[in-house]
Amino acid sequence: MSQLPTPVSLRVKPGPGRLAVTGIGNALLDVIVRDHDNLHARLGLTKGAMNLVDLNRAHEIYDGMGPTVQVSGGSVANTIAGVASLGGTSAFLGKVGADEFGDVFAHDLRSLGVELGLARSTQSDIQTGRCHVFVTDDAQRTMATYLGAANQFQPDDVDTSLIERSEIVYIEGYLFDLPPAKEAIRRIVEVAHDCDTLVALSLSDSFCVERHHQDFLKLVSDDVDVLLSNEGEIRALFGTSSLESAFAAVDELGVLTVVTCGPAGAQVGSVSGVVSVPAADVEVVVDQNGAGDLFAAGFLFALALGADPVEATELGSMCAGEIITHLGARPEANLEEMAMEFGLL
Repeated sequence: MSQLPTPVSLRVKPGPGRLAVTGIGNALLDVIVRDHDNLHARLGLTKGAMNLVDLNRAHEIYDGMGPTVQVSGGSVANTIAGVASLGGTSAFLGKVGADEFGDVFAHDLRSLGVELGLARSTQSDIQTGRCHVFVTDDAQRTMATYLGAANQFQPDDVDTSLIERSEIVYIEGYLFDLPPAKEAIRRIVEVAHDCDTLVALSLSDSFCVERHHQDFLKLVSDDVDVLLSNEGEIRALFGTSSLESAFAAVDELGVLTVVTCGPAGAQVGSVSGVVSVPAADVEVVVDQNGAGDLFAAGFLFALALGADPVEATELGSMCAGEIITHLGARPEANLEEMAMEFGLL
């Protein structure tokens, strides 16, 4: 396999006091229900879509869901939980409300050994963000998301000590939806560069790319070391009709890029060009929620250990394969043990 320069020595965990990956993202409590009889449609939600809702609508949807599973979520928080399951040291920065949902979110991540830099909103009318997830029998997910306090993250909320201790900081593209969060990201990037921490960015979704196209292009061009996306997102970013053209664009920028392609696996840049890595072999797909998030967990943690990009993609694919075999976006198996069994750690 190819050997590229990497953040730390190959197969060496970050030293005492160091963090492999610190994530910055929307702190959302996932409220999940198995939707066997089109409950999402009766609540007026479009199947397979992510619907943004206000607080009143969030209460209406929650009241109509019946029994649920509740777990701390949000894209990057799911990734950080995956890093913890792989045996990695990790931290999460975000913002929650001063309410019970915020307490549940914090408790869940702390119980995994994740260090927290959580800010609390002092506004009584802004509650902890939550994502209502309806999983239908065909494994599709329909989401109604109330961002709440999560989208109020601002520069004063950044715990710079966590950034300074990290091998990699991982930024969620969704945070660009409010100006204060953009300023917080600029602060995080500044601190990361000052202490030689790698900056990784998730493009989050194609609509997010379209909303913040120029901001994302500037960030990727000037400040990002590692870019994670799916095919639609990266083509939207560079305005290309093909994945090959998009890879050519990031190659000129010198940004390590990995693109997930669903059942077709993933493609990653390496010294020998773009390499395709197959998806994990899974018998039954139960829930696609969190596949990209857990792919990012394996990919980034492997990079923090010093693995080359192809090896990192293989670990990411394994993690994504585990998450789609059950309900919810948090691993049920011990990912570290799985990775060791498959010879990936």
